[in-house]
Amino acid sequence: MNKLMLAGLAALAFVQAPAASARPITATDLATMRRLASPSASPDGHWVVYQLSETDLAANRRRNDLFLLDLTHPDAAPARIASTPDHNEHDPHFSADGRWIYYLSDASGSDQLWRVAAAGGAPEKLTAFTADIGGYLLAPSGDRVAIWADRDMRCVDIDCTGLPAAPAGQGSGRVYDQTFVRHWDTWAVPGQRSRVFTFPLVDGRPQGRGVAVAPHLVGDAPTKPFGGAEQLAWSPDGRTLYFTLRDAGRHEPNSTNLDIYAVPADGSAPPRDLTGANQATDTLPAISPDGRWLAYAAMARPTYEADRQVVQLRNLATGETRALTQGWDRSVGSIAWAPDGRSLLVTANEVLDTPVFRVDVATGRVTRLTRAGTAGNVVPLRDGSLLFTLNSLQTPDDLWRLDPAGAAAPVTAVNADRLAGLDPVNVRRFHFAGAHGDTVWGQIVLPAAVAGRLPTLLLIHGGPQGSFGNAWSYRWNPWVFAAPGFGAVTVDFHGSEGYGQAFTDAIHHDWGGAPLQDLRLGLAAAGREEPRLDLANACALGGSYGGFMVNWIAGNWPDGFKCLVTHDGVFDQRAMAYETEELWFNEWEFGGPYYSPTAAPIYERWNPVNFVQNWRTPMLIIHSERDFRIPYSQGLAAFTAAQRRDIPSRLLVFPDENHWVLKPLNSIQWYREVDRWLDQWLRRGGGDAAAR
Repeated sequence: MNKLMLAGLAALAFVQAPAASARPITATDLATMRRLASPSASPDGHWVVYQLSETDLAANRRRNDLFLLDLTHPDAAPARIASTPDHNEHDPHFSADGRWIYYLSDASGSDQLWRVAAAGGAPEKLTAFTADIGGYLLAPSGDRVAIWADRDMRCVDIDCTGLPAAPAGQGSGRVYDQTFVRHWDTWAVPGQRSRVFTFPLVDGRPQGRGVAVAPHLVGDAPTKPFGGAEQLAWSPDGRTLYFTLRDAGRHEPNSTNLDIYAVPADGSAPPRDLTGANQATDTLPAISPDGRWLAYAAMARPTYEADRQVVQLRNLATGETRALTQGWDRSVGSIAWAPDGRSLLVTANEVLDTPVFRVDVATGRVTRLTRAGTAGNVVPLRDGSLLFTLNSLQTPDDLWRLDPAGAAAPVTAVNADRLAGLDPVNVRRFHFAGAHGDTVWGQIVLPAAVAGRLPTLLLIHGGPQGSFGNAWSYRWNPWVFAAPGFGAVTVDFHGSEGYGQAFTDAIHHDWGGAPLQDLRLGLAAAGREEPRLDLANACALGGSYGGFMVNWIAGNWPDGFKCLVTHDGVFDQRAMAYETEELWFNEWEFGGPYYSPTAAPIYERWNPVNFVQNWRTPMLIIHSERDFRIPYSQGLAAFTAAQRRDIPSRLLVFPDENHWVLKPLNSIQWYREVDRWLDQWLRRGGGDAAAR
């Protein structure tokens, strides 16, 4: 075993062997951990390149560098490549012949496509477009590249050649004729979309200004706000591009109807909608190595964003399609073909973990390949092994390798030095009979260096179709919560993922019912499982749906906690129904638009504003001004309610954050305010009245 692997194992095993000089982890430690992402392997499996993000606290930002690692030498160490101070290099990919590493960089003042020889040398800037590009995908044939960028729908090429300038003196107002007017954290620019352009490569360099692959389709490709290269695929010969797009008709905010299109790379024919018969989501296109098959993920129910994603296999010659994983009650999150074309490598939630699975193409048989933790970024290698990233509640992402015999070992240890000096936490899973008698799972996180009875934190995940599983988080991190001397409890209530689609669906029309029962039963079960948890000295904390649940707890379990923390939570379902941007979410969850006579009673049944008269628990309310998912007016209203009820309360507002808190100093401030609140109400019994 090489030295790097030994270091990686040490980083994972540190939780059993704390250093003599160890100390509790802090929010600053969390914000300054290195973050590994976007691994890409050379075609021969000799090299892997990845991006590594580090934090500049003084500048309150993160920056990315590229690292190259020789996978064939036991003592190889990662080497920085093509990186420049004060600029970001990211999203690396090897060329088809393995000689070059392509990547994006803002070294010229905007994000453009660059490359550097894998053997080393000076980086070469390949594009100089008039504005940023959003991403790219190289054809496996080596002779084409797809590049996407936000551009006006009137643009015939990526530089918008010939587009008339806007008339002067019009004022700053934006005019809209349909929603979306804003999405996630960005106001829409009228007439502008994320658009894909293809370019021929000559000597590896893009030629011309590109061909728009879908000039008459109105929609974003990749889709917004989170779509990327996983929503595009090339045929092996580079002649056909497959891409995902949601038609942006008048009812785009009500639609989850993503479709997969096929288009000639040279734009010689219009795109063909391959999945138009399905009115729900179709995404994650992946083409088999022989070019005969399209694998993709499809949902069955329109407007339901958390429906099960079933792998479909389409014969590209005949159009015949079969649901490969219909008999497997899990929702697939990523798809990659094995090099021999006989199986697919996919990820899916599975009872607190997110493993890698192999799906046999002939039979649909599913085999779990990895054990505990959350895996992602799967890169199959030619020799039958695969690379993937892996994290857990106790370790951030590192790169791992699974050999053909099924043995897994770490390839990197990017935070080993930082983790080694920190007090560990002990993590234990538990399960109990929850609502409807169903088995519900949870986790207990305890600081190993703290003895005695511990104040208890009930951490409530968002989604609501999500999981507070065995995964590292740079936002809600149970280790950081527990470190000062708390016991942290998580519960995967009805609505969580990884337990079958029926369990996920169970929250439909029942936001405050079975989930609240699960949380109450789960907290009691955790207390029986771990006597050190002081359930009489507890605080409930949640974000997004978890924030809603804290607001719901305030009025429906008012005697359960000494304090509450609600982050970006829904306070008034009626206002939320008209203020949020993705209308499909609320309208699925509650049965239609608020004005529907059948839906309105469901909204109101689970509306926290209707129970404010019961509020009496001290509450910290956190919200962000760029949160368009749950607009900040919801947080202001909750704070007003607490203040008018004369309940000790505090409001933290971030003017520069969205539904998440991402900037390093803001994250540190977030934890500082939460820690102060917990200290006041769980350690000092309410302290002074400064928060009133």
